Amino acid sequence: MGTPNPNVGLERLYRETGWALRQFAQEINRIGTERGTPTKYREPSVHQWLHGHMPREATRPLILEALARRLGRPITHSEAGFPSPSNQPNAVSGAMEGLIDLGREDMDPSRRSIIGAGLFSVALTVPNWRDIVGRMEYIQTGKTQGIGMPEVNAVTAMTDRLSDLDDEFGGRYARPMAAAFLVNIVAPYLRANASGEVRNRITSTASFLCYLTGWMAVDEGLHGTAQRYYVKGLELAGASDDYMTYCHILRGMSVQSVDLGHGLTAVNWADAASKVSPTAEPRMKAFMAGQQAHAYAVAGNRTRALWSIRETEAAMSRAESQHRTTFGGYSPATLAYHTAQVRYALGDVRGSISDLEQHFLLRKPENESHRSGMRFNAMLAERQLAIGHLDEACSTWGKVLNDYPAIQSGQVDMHVAEMFQLIRPHLANSAARDLYERARLVAPSSVPA
Repeated sequence: MGTPNPNVGLERLYRETGWALRQFAQEINRIGTERGTPTKYREPSVHQWLHGHMPREATRPLILEALARRLGRPITHSEAGFPSPSNQPNAVSGAMEGLIDLGREDMDPSRRSIIGAGLFSVALTVPNWRDIVGRMEYIQTGKTQGIGMPEVNAVTAMTDRLSDLDDEFGGRYARPMAAAFLVNIVAPYLRANASGEVRNRITSTASFLCYLTGWMAVDEGLHGTAQRYYVKGLELAGASDDYMTYCHILRGMSVQSVDLGHGLTAVNWADAASKVSPTAEPRMKAFMAGQQAHAYAVAGNRTRALWSIRETEAAMSRAESQHRTTFGGYSPATLAYHTAQVRYALGDVRGSISDLEQHFLLRKPENESHRSGMRFNAMLAERQLAIGHLDEACSTWGKVLNDYPAIQSGQVDMHVAEMFQLIRPHLANSAARDLYERARLVAPSSVPA
């Protein structure tokens, strides 16, 4: 056997601690004693680990805890250059380690472009609900601080704020903050001592925050990164027995797939979300069936698409008569949008325009995403131009440009880039020329004019 390669990850963390070899060994021994598994490591052992000799598997958690206490943040096996545990004890601990690694890469400006290069996978395997539901055992570690409902409420409130920032300013603005919050606050809470109810709540809240962060990555066009967040969210949703968030994430994966044109994959996720959804409450049924209709239409299944949109309409009618809202906030405006998308995918461009216009008539700004309004207006303009209504298209695109300088959204950027291409052949028209010149003034250099 050759000489092992130095453990670069462990070496970097060790240098960050400022410890001498003796101090590192002493801290590991102290934590081993705390846990009832005394050790007697000395400087030569630490020296060997730094130079690539792998510590015993039972020792690695002691090393990680020593580093975490000294550096004031969670340290994962991957960051320390260790392989994943061969017998990961539970779903939460495994999901947490992967989440910390993903979030830490996502926070690092030098790494974001690398992890963002991951491609959307139509063959993605997601955790099955029956396999992960209810796995709520936790690793309790040494001096980890306990948490209660105040911490849960704080994480929930912060998640709401991040969602508002995403809606208002776009995923590129909000996602680095969401990743940092996941790593520095939420992940340590997942390992903290807590009552059963608090554990459930914090894990469920973390699951939804993973979904939100993945949604932001979709907005940036980083589809592989988004999927990694979605899968972590599914694992945590199952661990906390939160089927509502689980089906919500599956539906989000269907939205991602359908926007990329992967119709059959979008159908699979939408159908899975509908099957997992445990309630027959009308607005929830509309929330699920509307996405199924869009997915079936993109997949070319006209019969199922029309059947699903009729099911959505019927469920929406029942929901409105009850004057109640539920998870997902599905509204008549959302139904009009889905109907527009179904019609467009099935070749009815004029009908889709009519429904998008109806969407904006029904839309309540206080309940809708600022970014989605810009995207839907861009879609409307593209379709207006497709049927020859150039002046109307220019007017609609003008609404997008009104707010464009303030948004940090990859999806909106793509629509503006598409606008430049579509409008260029019509520059002899004064409205088109004015729109083009105005867009050149507000579009960033990254958007090709």
